[in-house]
Amino acid sequence: MRSITISSSNEFIDLMKIKVAARHISYRTLFHTILILAFLLPFVFILTAVVTLEGVNKCSSIGKPLSLKVWILSPVYCLGRRIGPRLLGRVDDSERLVRDFYKILNEVSTQEIPDGLKLPDSFSQLVSDMKNNHYDARTFSLVLRAMIEKFERDLRESKFAELMNKHFAASSIPKGIHCLSLRLTDEYSSNAHARRQLPSPEFLPVLSDNAYHHFVLATDNILAASVVVSSAVQSSSKPEKIVFHVITDKKTYAGMHSWFALNSVAPAIVEVKSVHQFDWLTRENVPVLEAVESHNGIRNYYHGNHIAGANLSETTPRRFASKLQARSPKYISLLNHLRIYLPELFPNLDKVVFLDDDIVIQRDLSPLWDIDLYGNVNGAVETCRGEDEWVMSKRLRNYFNFSHPLIAKHLDPEECAWAYGMNIFDLRTWRKTNIRETYHSWLKENLRSNLTMWKLGTLPPALIAFKGHVQPIDPSWHMLGLGYQSKTNLENAKKAAVIHYNGQSKPWLEIGFEHLRPFWTKYVNYSNDFIKNCHILE
Repeated sequence: MRSITISSSNEFIDLMKIKVAARHISYRTLFHTILILAFLLPFVFILTAVVTLEGVNKCSSIGKPLSLKVWILSPVYCLGRRIGPRLLGRVDDSERLVRDFYKILNEVSTQEIPDGLKLPDSFSQLVSDMKNNHYDARTFSLVLRAMIEKFERDLRESKFAELMNKHFAASSIPKGIHCLSLRLTDEYSSNAHARRQLPSPEFLPVLSDNAYHHFVLATDNILAASVVVSSAVQSSSKPEKIVFHVITDKKTYAGMHSWFALNSVAPAIVEVKSVHQFDWLTRENVPVLEAVESHNGIRNYYHGNHIAGANLSETTPRRFASKLQARSPKYISLLNHLRIYLPELFPNLDKVVFLDDDIVIQRDLSPLWDIDLYGNVNGAVETCRGEDEWVMSKRLRNYFNFSHPLIAKHLDPEECAWAYGMNIFDLRTWRKTNIRETYHSWLKENLRSNLTMWKLGTLPPALIAFKGHVQPIDPSWHMLGLGYQSKTNLENAKKAAVIHYNGQSKPWLEIGFEHLRPFWTKYVNYSNDFIKNCHILE
């Protein structure tokens, strides 16, 4: 309580007591505060204006350099920009427009496209039509969806057409290679030197001498055979120990014989034989393959219309490519199945290395004969140890139809697969097994099931027949996939002992990968008159 004196008109002095609040802020402090604010407000106004001009687009500039004043005040400014409209009940127009557009797109996605809707051919034409026809958002969305769906259909059809064309290119014989075969066949009939005995009589005992390194190659491609043999000889540290057994079909025999008779690979030794020259290869011994080659349904499957019956709207291009690959005519060729008869075709040999014709040898292979197979028949590279989905991540589920009860009963879908193309075969051990009989019995079952157990060639029945008889070897011996993928690691390819162009893009075809072809062309003799006259692809 405080006392104050009030003077009245009666000149009496009354004393009154009144209650007043305690004074927490002195008038002097209030005065100084007002003075300071009056001094600072103009500067705050100026800085705010600068921030507005310089920092209007800085609200999302995290990580970008800002001026000091913008750095100090822009968080407040940006916070105001973001929170202010919400506090005031307003929403950014751009956000509202995006939400509305999403809503229209969702509605249009389930709407049927009208028949006869005229579609622009490009985005620029779409923009032009919008301006000229004054499209609303719904019309624009509908036309855009129709355009995208049309482009997707066109792209899909083009992809399937590309796969068909590639399949036909891979299955056909290039003119140059056909020319080479014809010219060499003609040379065989007119040139005695082209018909000379292979090998010379003094080397005949070597053909069954187990002190030598015996390679077996079954092919009807003369150019490919020449590359395999030349690369093996040039890469060998002991070429004089090499013996090549080249097996071909009856129509190619004369040309194949001419090539190796006229182009010596001495000191290596080459034998050329046709399948009809093996007494063991009779219909009685290979009844299943006879059935495969003569069965009308099988022949139609491999030689018929490969697109008939295929529902392209319900399959993917990759699955379609896989089916086309499985329908290559080579898979019903006796030459392709020949490896299963090696113990009978070469009864005096203990160990051989079997090679496909689409490989190149870059390193001495003589150490293969020293690899311990631990009592197994087949030394091969496994194909389930890498991340590459085309080649090195293959398990049995990639080759077999596990919905078939026989397959599901006898095989494990997660079991590792292995590669054909460069295999060490212990023929002595093989002769003690029933591998060939198992191979034949499963081929018969697949024929009975109308090819519903597997589609792809000779590897699936071999995966079953050799089950329990395979010894994995180091992957550096055999690198696969050069005919499948253009992204093959070139450094790894240079280091591999054998590189394999398995797949459609063979190096002798126009569809071969350009950057991978030099590994193969390195061993083609382009100075040879037959090669030059047939214009072999260089």
